[in-house]
Amino acid sequence: MSDYTEKILCAKTHEYLLDNNDKTYTVGLTDYAVEQLGDIVFLELPAAGVEFRKGENFAAVESVKAASEIYMPISGRVVEVNDAVVDSPEILNEDNYEKGWLVKVESTSDDTTLAAEMADLMEYEDYKEEVG
Repeated sequence: MSDYTEKILCAKTHEYLLDNNDKTYTVGLTDYAVEQLGDIVFLELPAAGVEFRKGENFAAVESVKAASEIYMPISGRVVEVNDAVVDSPEILNEDNYEKGWLVKVESTSDDTTLAAEMADLMEYEDYKEEVG
């Protein structure tokens, strides 16, 4: 996990973004979000090919404690969906980074807009301080 936390950026809404270094980004829920939700029992993800703007609700998660919407940290088109985590949402509780990622997106913004969108995101250590 520590390898992931050194590379990810986090949104205040508890999503993380990992640059795959191939113009795609992996999006998932932070460990803090997973801990707050508790045992996750349901996850709804979009189909590949769907585009979202930064901040739009793109998925839903339900746990024994609560239901929550998940927001897109950058504008992009979904290029891959993690079907395994939809079929077995408990994967999120076990490994939210490596196996429990949600979607991979390709940015639909130009470089300047993408940089501005990413400027809102925090390094993992800053995020952990913010959520206390």
